[in-house]
Order: sequence, then C-alpha cells, then structure tokens
Amino acid sequence: MNRRSFIKATAAVLGFPALIPASALGRAGRPAPSERITLGFIGYGTQGRYNASNFLQDDRVQAVAVCDCNRESKLYGYSSGEPGGRDYGTRAVNEHYAKKSGQPTYKGCAPFVDFRELLEAPGLDAVMICTPDHWHAIMAIAAMRKGLHVYCQKPLSLSIAEGSAMADVAKESGVIFQTGSQQRSDTYFKMAVEFVRNNRLGKIHKVEIGLPKAWHKFYGRTGALASFEPCAVPDGLDYELWTGPSPMRPYCSALQPLSWRSNYDFAGGVLTDWGAHHSDIVQWAFDKDLSGPTSIENIKAVEMPPAGNVFNVAKGFSYDFLYPGGARVTVNNELEIGIRFYGENNRSLFVTRGSIKTDPAELVREKIKENEIHVYASRAHERNFIDCIYSGQPTVAPCEVGHRSNTIGALAVIGLRLGHTSLKWDPVAEKIIGNDAASAMLSRSMRAPWKV
Repeated sequence: MNRRSFIKATAAVLGFPALIPASALGRAGRPAPSERITLGFIGYGTQGRYNASNFLQDDRVQAVAVCDCNRESKLYGYSSGEPGGRDYGTRAVNEHYAKKSGQPTYKGCAPFVDFRELLEAPGLDAVMICTPDHWHAIMAIAAMRKGLHVYCQKPLSLSIAEGSAMADVAKESGVIFQTGSQQRSDTYFKMAVEFVRNNRLGKIHKVEIGLPKAWHKFYGRTGALASFEPCAVPDGLDYELWTGPSPMRPYCSALQPLSWRSNYDFAGGVLTDWGAHHSDIVQWAFDKDLSGPTSIENIKAVEMPPAGNVFNVAKGFSYDFLYPGGARVTVNNELEIGIRFYGENNRSLFVTRGSIKTDPAELVREKIKENEIHVYASRAHERNFIDCIYSGQPTVAPCEVGHRSNTIGALAVIGLRLGHTSLKWDPVAEKIIGNDAASAMLSRSMRAPWKV
C-alpha cells in the first residue's frame, strides 16, 4: 500500500470513528480522551506479537499498520513454531477489529516492508519498535524526529553511543517514550525496589544477579538445528533491509529469526538481553536511574568463540559492577535466575519473575507505609505508555532510564570482546576512563547509507 492510500484506508474503518492524530487535538499534542491513539507496529515477530496483542486489548488504541521486512514465516517464538511477519500481523490486527466491530470486511490495518514508508504515513501518533537490537536506534530516532511517540523494546540499543543519542533526541523532541523493560510494571519487582529503598534489609552490601545459561539454543530451534552454511534467502524476506546498518554477511538459516541474538553484529547476547532487565531493577532500587556504576570488574568469559563465527557471543560469563560507596553487584549465569539483595543482620531478598521471598520469611509480609517511599506504580507496561501519551507525564521506563540500564551489560560486552578484566566508567560524561581500545567500542560503524 502506498502512502497516499494509507490514511484513506485507515479512516474508512467501518464501525469506528475517524482517526485523528494527536498533534491535531489540542494543547501539547495530547489527544482528547474520546480519541484513539493511532499506532504502527514495526517488527511483528516473537516479542512484537506479544506487545501488539497487549496494545490491541486497549480500546484507546487503533493499530493501523504492521511493518516487517519478512513477509511471513512460522519459525518465531522460543520453540520456533509460531507465526510472524507483516502479512500475518496485518491479518491478526484486521481480524481482531473485524470481530470487535462486527464488520467481517474490516481492512483498516495496512502492511509495510520499509519502516521509512510507515513513518511517512499521515495520521500516525505512535510506533512500537520490536526489531533486532541493531535497528532500534535508527528507527526510534527517525520516529521521534517526526514527533511520534515511541515504545521500543529493550535492550535499547546495540551500542552505548546509540543509546545516548536516543536519549538526547527523546529529550529534545518531548515525545513520550517507553523502554520495554516490563519488569518495572511487575508487582514483585516494584515491591523489591520499595523494600530496598525503605531499608527493610538495612544497608545493602552485596547483590547477585542470575542470568540464563543461554546461548543460541535459548533463542529457538533455528539456532540449535539450522545450518551455518550460506544458503538462499527465503522468499519474502528482504535480507538487505534486515541487515541494515550491520555488516553484510551471507545469509544462513542459523541466524533467523531469533538466534541473531548470538551474534555481536546484531545484539549483545544474554548480557544485554536479560541483563538489561535485571540491571534495570538494581538501578531502580539504588535510585540510580539517570546515572550508573563507576566500574565493571572481574569480567570473565567461559568459552568465547572466535569473532568470525556465526554465533560469537560468550557461552558463559561473569562480572561485577560497583557504585561509589555502595554495594558490589555480581552478575553470573551460574546463579539462580533473578536478583538477590543482601542486607544487614543476615537479611536478604530474592525476586524473580513470578515470585519474591525474604529471609527471614516473615519480612515479606511487611507493608510499605503511606509516609514511606513509594516508586512509580505501573500495572501494565503497554497501557502505561498509552496513559502517558494522554497525560503528558513520563512513563515508568523513559528512554534515558532504559539507556542507562542497558549501558551496564554493554560495558561488560566490550570487556569480554577485548579480553579486558575491568573498565572504569564515568556515568556523568558517559566515557570509559583510560582505555582507548574500549572507548572506541562505545560506538560502531554503520553500513551505508544508515546513520543515526
């Protein structure tokens, strides 16, 4: 569908009111409560399907476009057996609204191959970006510069410099931005943060973060069983566009559609995937959302593959990060998955997805009093994003916050790749101290014509 046809198609929705962009609806570009937010989905794969489904449950949202450089396939999901791609996503959205409106011929959602085409569509208010990590910065910055609100999956960027640029543009543009760090919208993680902030454990002297024992097998059947050998690009995949700013390499089925997380040209492996989630909660608990640690120490890799391998991320790892005058945080893929805070008098707290426990056990039953510290309350991450588009207030995980949390794991990746055991970090200047080789890896070269 071309750009001229797009708004005509989305406005001709049977059973729905005309769609009006937020910029046309009054003060500060905020929509009136009676108007829907028009939303475009960029990336409709494993995570994109999940986020899109949550957005579709919000009656304030009208999904009008699905963009993906893959037409359709059935190898998404961690079991590599779920459908995804733009045609599948477009059908899913149209079928959702057809059922909801009672109009079986509903066709108000349009497919796009190239995200730049989608961003030019008139009448768009916001985008969801759920693509491989190497695309996040370019897409998000392009959207923000057009005044679009952005929901972008974590890890926020592939390089630290890109994340910093994203945060700068978010601030300059004034748009609403939500990083997909959904643990901030989880009751147990919020509870853990408030326990630490209100000294229920006393002074924290140690923290342990357990990450998955994950390599390519964690990211789906394709990575475990598919071939490393170059082969024909599947029909319907625009591989040139998929590769985008990263170095072009011969297509092989092992990287698609999810095991790209195991190659440093596209991602940072588990250190920035799950690492961005759990480091984010530590940052929140220590009230360091706009700052960070000052050193990364004891960086160790277990079986670091050659850089030229298809899967070249470390199979195992450990490292520490330290805050000035604060606790040492140890990250390891041999620990139980979750976050454990150690306080005074043998008190501790462990939080993971779906549970929280304390030692002593009865401590978890203590309530945070009304006059104590209460952190941002969000019960649904996607809904919080839409709430904030209406209110103009910051989300629970703004761009700068997501960038700072991702920086920790990204620094550890730099150390692993260089074989350096420690890095000194200035969180104010966002610079590595006294290490030129590591400093050079804060950014990456991009394949023409792409740039941020």
